[in-house]
Amino acid sequence: MDQEKATLKKLMHFPRLFRIQDAEKASQHAAILLSRAFNKRLVYRLTRGSYINSFLKGFPSVEEVACFLKPPAYISCEWALNHHGILLQAPSVCTVITLHTSVGKTRTFTYQGVLIEFSRIAHQLFHGFIHRDGFSMASPEKALLDTLYLCKAMPAHDEFEYKNINKKVLSKLAGQYPASTQRKVSELLGISRMMKS
Repeated sequence: MDQEKATLKKLMHFPRLFRIQDAEKASQHAAILLSRAFNKRLVYRLTRGSYINSFLKGFPSVEEVACFLKPPAYISCEWALNHHGILLQAPSVCTVITLHTSVGKTRTFTYQGVLIEFSRIAHQLFHGFIHRDGFSMASPEKALLDTLYLCKAMPAHDEFEYKNINKKVLSKLAGQYPASTQRKVSELLGISRMMKS
């Protein structure tokens, strides 16, 4: 019982999401501490070396976990478009944009039934997101541009609410992307004008 109290006392100082390095700062025997906490279901192991302080702090959102796993990172593409009310269809994949090198279809992760997929983007395009509630989310315009840039196929046009996109901001941000993405933006803006009339 004293051992469990000591473990809980140490866990109180850990954030909701933490790495083994955080435990090593608090305890000389971090591996033993985490093994005991895991066996008592006080912590949840996300990946090797990454944990959730679930007993004391609860489970984080999909977005928090996604951004925690491969920092620096932000949520984008269909997940962000749905979050902003632009894409009506609920996505089955949470796309995370990162500067981390280990990305791609083989480096996915599932949390709370949601597939988290990591995509790398050029350093000069790593912007246009807001940090709040423990994670970073792309702006509506940036999420649309990332989708056009990274995905070969877009969801059906009738699933979009184009009125929530600031076309001036979209055009300005598009200038930083390759010509192929800029062409897709021009086509998309033309379709949005046609849908209004």
